[in-house]
Amino acid sequence: MLYRSAYELHACDFHMSYEYRPDGPTVIDLFAGCGGMTRGFVNLGFRPTLAVEWDLSAAATYAANFGEDHIFCGDIGDLSDASVPEVDVVIGGPPCQGFSNLGTRDPADPRNRLWREYVRVVTHARPKMFVIENVDRFRSSHEFGLLEEEIRSGVLRDYSIEVAILNAADFGVSQRRRRTVVVGSRIGRPELPVPRHAKHGNGELAWRTVREAFVDIPYETGSSILPDSRVEFFGQMLPGIFKAADLHLGRNPRPLSLERYDYVPPGGGRFDLPYELLPDCWRNKPSGTTDVMGRMRWDAPSLTIRTEFFKPEKGQYLHPEWTVDNPESRVNRPITHWEAARLQGFPDDFSWCGKKIEIARQIGNAVPVGLAEAIAGSVLDQLEAPIPMVI
Repeated sequence: MLYRSAYELHACDFHMSYEYRPDGPTVIDLFAGCGGMTRGFVNLGFRPTLAVEWDLSAAATYAANFGEDHIFCGDIGDLSDASVPEVDVVIGGPPCQGFSNLGTRDPADPRNRLWREYVRVVTHARPKMFVIENVDRFRSSHEFGLLEEEIRSGVLRDYSIEVAILNAADFGVSQRRRRTVVVGSRIGRPELPVPRHAKHGNGELAWRTVREAFVDIPYETGSSILPDSRVEFFGQMLPGIFKAADLHLGRNPRPLSLERYDYVPPGGGRFDLPYELLPDCWRNKPSGTTDVMGRMRWDAPSLTIRTEFFKPEKGQYLHPEWTVDNPESRVNRPITHWEAARLQGFPDDFSWCGKKIEIARQIGNAVPVGLAEAIAGSVLDQLEAPIPMVI
């Protein structure tokens, strides 16, 4: 295979060019973010011809890695139909609001606008296939119902779809992250990628672990601020370009926070804290939110990396190094941006732009590269499959 997986790349000491195959199948990435989904497809030889992202810092990160020339940095509603090229594949995850409460389920509800924009681009790009990646609740959302209506009798009636909730850990990502994936096709029955990994590795490879992702990252962090560097994209200056080591950012927690961290073993969380160290909000909530103030396990995947992974009170984000016998060796800090990017499958030579909190949001919102690559491989197999002869 010509294209190594993203996970293999970040463990290698070489610089990979982000040039894609000039003759590769073409792809549009909508709501592209920093380019996690694009990166997975580029790894398999796809050629991006249009990306749409409204957030400047995320669009700049995308541009730093894949080029600025094909990005529309703005509201997708302002993208003209004439600007949409015909391509082989459209990918993306339209933000969906109000999954559980959309009242009358009116298709004209303004909260469905971004969904409608995704469909609009698909109708003008006329891809052979399309991919939608979204939160696991999407499978039971009103928006998914709209998709089914468009497939049955609407503008997408030439397509058939397959849908499943996939776990990124099943595809070589050191992270348990469940996402709804929809694959649509008008060139045959679509297929979803087949898991290559499993929790216990019975017949498949075992899940990849935090230890594998962090293999060569120092316990000690560097500065708490990004280097003083600026770059211009889309006619505006913003912080960047940063590489992996620049993102190994420390924090300055209060003594009380450090004391709390020290009580939490691998796999533990807020319930391991003595009563006198609990804030009132946790004292008054004796159940639920079990992952907050949690510590990762070395020999398991992480839980979902969200946008505020640098705050232990938001989830299981404490560094996994902790032993009973040697308290001095404990690493009592949240994971860094570098470590979070590794857990999302980004290679160390990936380029980042933006402020600390903006880069954290990009990392947490991204599609894990290994999951994107698995989806891309399945799509590529279907694009390259011979078309059955009709006799």
